[in-house]
Amino acid sequence: MKKDFLTLADLTTDALSGLIKRAVDLKAGKDRSSCPLIGKNIGLLFEKPSTRTRVSFEAGIYQLGGNTISMSRDELQLGRGETMQDTAKTLSRYLNGIVIRTYSHPLLEQFAANSTIPVINGLSDIHHPCQALADLMTIHEKKGGFKGLKVAFIGDGNNVCNSLIEAASLMEFDLTIACPEGFEPNAGVLNHAKSSAKSEIIVLRDPKEAAGMADVVYTDVWVSMGQEKDAEAKKKKFQSYQINSRLLSCSKKDVTVLHCLPAHRGEEITDEVMESPHSAVFDQAENRLHTQKALIEILIP
Repeated sequence: MKKDFLTLADLTTDALSGLIKRAVDLKAGKDRSSCPLIGKNIGLLFEKPSTRTRVSFEAGIYQLGGNTISMSRDELQLGRGETMQDTAKTLSRYLNGIVIRTYSHPLLEQFAANSTIPVINGLSDIHHPCQALADLMTIHEKKGGFKGLKVAFIGDGNNVCNSLIEAASLMEFDLTIACPEGFEPNAGVLNHAKSSAKSEIIVLRDPKEAAGMADVVYTDVWVSMGQEKDAEAKKKKFQSYQINSRLLSCSKKDVTVLHCLPAHRGEEITDEVMESPHSAVFDQAENRLHTQKALIEILIP
């Protein structure tokens, strides 16, 4: 039976722990000669621009011995009205797996329901689970584990935040989210995660309260792709949510700062923090490569 990876909740805690361990081994150069994807083709269907998702998947698939076929909606008959169902059924006959980066999560679910090959969510409007894998690996590297940690996510309750909520529920670290009113994370994701979480997951307004004694402080852009028309209004509401040295002074002295990138330096995070010893954002970006390779090994036999 094929496995998909549409949300982080598609993995159990044990599977997620094993994936992170495998990613650490891959990063250390273990099994460098392993090429499980020889003779296999992985599709990359991207409706949104990408740096880290696209390049890390292409590089990782090549390192595993596979071939990538990159596609956009306009390059396929999707752009001329072919249904997602028919596209999924057709591509399943050619490919061994597919990564989809799209605006609509229901569209992703529709593709997966009609596909006979593994489908990986490279980003949707509700979830960014591949990013969460890299986040967890980075936290593991910097802090040595998860239980007992306090992680603060400060900013927009977006897809990155939603996947971090699922990560907190699975890996049992406390998560405090600070966001302005009206910009909370997805209620369905939040309530489902809290219903099974052994750790504390809370949403509040005060960024200083969220950052207080935090082990990890995480932020993302205030204006996601597709929200450009709301940019100026959002920036005004988020001004007090900037990650800067003053805010970090509320956290632990050895706090680790994360950002999924791209960053709008001077808006949600300052240059000073991005370049400080606390910053792990480029380790985090690198870890997209290693965690996705470990994921592909699980999903594509």
